[in-house]
Amino acid sequence: MTVPPRAILSDSQLATLAAVGEERTAAVGDVLFKVGDLRYPLIAILEGEAAILDGAGNEIIRHGPSGFLGEINLLSGQTVYLTAVVTQAMRYIAVEREALRPILFDDAQLSELLLSTFMARREALQQVEGIGLQIIGPRSSEPTRRIVDSVRRNRIPYTWRDPEHSDDAEASALIEGLEPAELPLVRLPGGVELRGPSPGELMRALGIGLDLAAREEVDLVVIGGGPAGLGAAMYGASEGLETLLVEGTALGGQAGTSRRIENYLGFPAGISGSELTTRAITQARKFGARTATPYRAVSLELGSERHTVYLEENRQVTARAVVLATGADYNRLPVHDLADYEGVSVFYAAGPPEAQRCGAHRVGVIGGGNSAGQAAVWLARGGALVTLLHRRADLRETMSDYLVHDLDRHGVAVRDRCEVAVLHGTDGELEAVTLKNGEREPFSFLFLFLGATPCTEWLGDVVARDDKGFILTGADAGADGLLETSVPGIYAAGDVRSGSVKRCATAVGEGAMVVRFVHERFSAVPAAQR
Repeated sequence: MTVPPRAILSDSQLATLAAVGEERTAAVGDVLFKVGDLRYPLIAILEGEAAILDGAGNEIIRHGPSGFLGEINLLSGQTVYLTAVVTQAMRYIAVEREALRPILFDDAQLSELLLSTFMARREALQQVEGIGLQIIGPRSSEPTRRIVDSVRRNRIPYTWRDPEHSDDAEASALIEGLEPAELPLVRLPGGVELRGPSPGELMRALGIGLDLAAREEVDLVVIGGGPAGLGAAMYGASEGLETLLVEGTALGGQAGTSRRIENYLGFPAGISGSELTTRAITQARKFGARTATPYRAVSLELGSERHTVYLEENRQVTARAVVLATGADYNRLPVHDLADYEGVSVFYAAGPPEAQRCGAHRVGVIGGGNSAGQAAVWLARGGALVTLLHRRADLRETMSDYLVHDLDRHGVAVRDRCEVAVLHGTDGELEAVTLKNGEREPFSFLFLFLGATPCTEWLGDVVARDDKGFILTGADAGADGLLETSVPGIYAAGDVRSGSVKRCATAVGEGAMVVRFVHERFSAVPAAQR
């Protein structure tokens, strides 16, 4: 079992926390927080010891003097997934969330220690069985697969109980008699059950994201929470704009699922996508940007002074400026029965749960871009026997040179001019694939990185797009600003923009740059119209 890491606070850091927290005591057997609680303070231990337990009461780890209790949900507001019980009489400092946030922004060393530990603990929890949600539903249920994909992308610990492909009699009994619309049955930490929830209903039940009012009015609304959207939200809020970021799936976008970004400026040792985006989210919130997820945008209505974005669940946001940073969706393999394997043995991201399952198995990674290369290296480092298949003659046409060398260094086999034609397996468990040239490859898992289609269908003809659906900006759209669309006050940034460079750093840069154009527009608009 993967054990969440311990970390030690220095005397000066304990003093910093004591200045904003409250000193308390606890006796042996006292429960400091438990699974299902809506909130808890950061607990910095001065004397004594506490054990961290899962929902079944199994001990995971103990923390002693100068240690601290908490993981990323302490900052995000998510439901508590673990229980903390005192094992030796304790004297500790309790720092409530509202008091902790300012310290994280003012004390760089303490912030780095807490954030890195919180993120490492969350990644470890994703690999521990029995922690977090229970999703009960069959793989044949599309809503069940959608919920599993949503929690996976949001890096929420979960267990999927599939009665169709296991001997789980209890799971079968739990969903017996439920209508298809009532699937999946989701058990939240603490015992609350949801039947057939949408991803949005589930996330808000867990305390993730805002519950938006029926109508919100802001200066700047950013649609999309990938690197470009997070960059725009952070810079917009830091420059005094009332900023709301709306994301339809998971904050971080595709970048958030990348196992290792090696060519991001300032991180010579590389950085995981989840860590980069978690830091970006924290930074955006530091400056007052609000984040609402998952709310899917369904239409955009133009106005003379404000534009209105309509969201699912009968919500709408009116804003003086709109930034479209919706990115793109993964392209799928055009093969029969792909849906039967998705989420079971075919994946679109290589996260900790998937990597753990792939050790010592033969794995195929399909794609020729950097995301495919990063995933292949990560999986190979975890012990998988990886083959990367792509359809071009030379991988260097689409992949960064450093990654091509990394593939060789980590023993990843590369097959040129290859495309998958048929999947072979039973009950969603992949056994092999047949290539278009007739060759058969014995893969147990498949990871797809086949490019993406821009998420712009919801826009209709409101803004000009190119023949592939990407949004036109600048001179191509007849606009003055480089990132402005064909409609004044509406901008595009990141992968959704026609002609953009598909790199994480470029997307962040465009997100930052777009705020300058927003300010220029606001300064040109008469005060009476603002």
